[in-house]
Amino acid sequence: MAAGKRKSNAAGSTNTARADVLRVLGVLKVATADQVQRIALPHLSHRHTEKPTPAKRKTARTATHTAALADLRTHRLVTTGGSTTTGEALRHLTLKGLEAAATELQRPLSEMGATARGAGAAGASHPMAVNETVIALLRPKPDLAKLATDPPAVRAAAQAVVDAPGGVGSIGSYWTEVPLPVAGSWSTPGRGGAQADIVLNAPQDGVPLLFVEVDNCHETAEELADKLEKYARFFRRQVKDTEGKAQPMWRTRWTTPPGSGLENPYPPVLFVFNQLGARNPERTTARLAALTRHLWAGDKDYEADFHHYDKKIPVITTTLADLRAHGPHGRVFGRLGRSGPQTLFDAIGNPRRDAANARHWAQHRAREREARERERQEAEQRAAEREAQRPACARCGTKFTEERWKATQAPDWNTLSDTHPTLCARCKSRAAAAELLAQKVRDQIEGQDQDLGERKPGRWFTRWRT
Repeated sequence: MAAGKRKSNAAGSTNTARADVLRVLGVLKVATADQVQRIALPHLSHRHTEKPTPAKRKTARTATHTAALADLRTHRLVTTGGSTTTGEALRHLTLKGLEAAATELQRPLSEMGATARGAGAAGASHPMAVNETVIALLRPKPDLAKLATDPPAVRAAAQAVVDAPGGVGSIGSYWTEVPLPVAGSWSTPGRGGAQADIVLNAPQDGVPLLFVEVDNCHETAEELADKLEKYARFFRRQVKDTEGKAQPMWRTRWTTPPGSGLENPYPPVLFVFNQLGARNPERTTARLAALTRHLWAGDKDYEADFHHYDKKIPVITTTLADLRAHGPHGRVFGRLGRSGPQTLFDAIGNPRRDAANARHWAQHRAREREARERERQEAEQRAAEREAQRPACARCGTKFTEERWKATQAPDWNTLSDTHPTLCARCKSRAAAAELLAQKVRDQIEGQDQDLGERKPGRWFTRWRT
């Protein structure tokens, strides 16, 4: 069995490592062994500290996935396509590999996109920036159990990463190079649509849906504004579902849970600036805001002190350097129309609206509590007033029970009145027994008197009288 494995996977890779490669390349389309390792087995980034140079450390930590890539290439699932500007080999899937990756990711093949053939011909600076953006958002956590026997310094470094704020989603939460057709279909989009660099769907981590554009600071604000206009046209596009009802096209691929905030606003778009080119991200952002105000500006609700964003696109900006350093939980995101940096979660949402809703519901709950308290006090007052009216037994002073009190009330037409309305049940029973006994005694006395009255004198007395 072992010999068979060596023959089919000459590099000695494991099934797990090959599955890692398929999942990562299925999402990123083109990547280096280093990027695959940092996503799939991040604990390896903390090992091999004894190696003398960074290059040797990289070779050691990527060995597992380098072997997996070699074996997948033997099976014609992966191929090498160019190199990065730093000389690292780029790998991408073949058509056969794309099908295998779809199985690993449990996605329809129609959602997998293309194979990224030729992406590395000119160094793949943009795909590499997209990959680094995914990693910065993902922030993979090392598995500490796999470092249990490593030196204390290695475990401490990994522990620091585990303790730091986490990322968003898993590798299966991401799509890259996704067409957003304003005409045609998902598989054959028409002209005039955009192509999202990244789509993130991770409602379990507070990001229901996020579209990401990565710019190496080569594009002008006008070019970015044109891309945002294409997003708006895509978000407005309606298609009919299986029941013949019209719905936004984007909802046919990505779902968002109720209460996610995406019922009326369009999904947010995040621009990540990677400062390779000469353009200044701050000036580009300011110009982009001015050009696209009609797409993102909300309507102020002065009474509730927040904005409504119906049919508007939340537009957010950050830099790749800040995203790497601080992650989605860092206050390094700016939303057009707002002042001050925010976390990603606040930037894509509407914190003032949420706070207003929270105040509203808090006031509603307080009113409900007050109403319940008033009802309780009124009920206690009514009970006290009724208790004050409760009669007491004229003989023993005991308060009447509810049943006894009811029995002494004015009778209905077909109900006999109570014989002892001023007595409690026990005293009534005793009084009734006493009355019955007295009646028996009277009856006996009356019987005796009657017997004496009816008795006649004897003859002997009559005889002496004569």
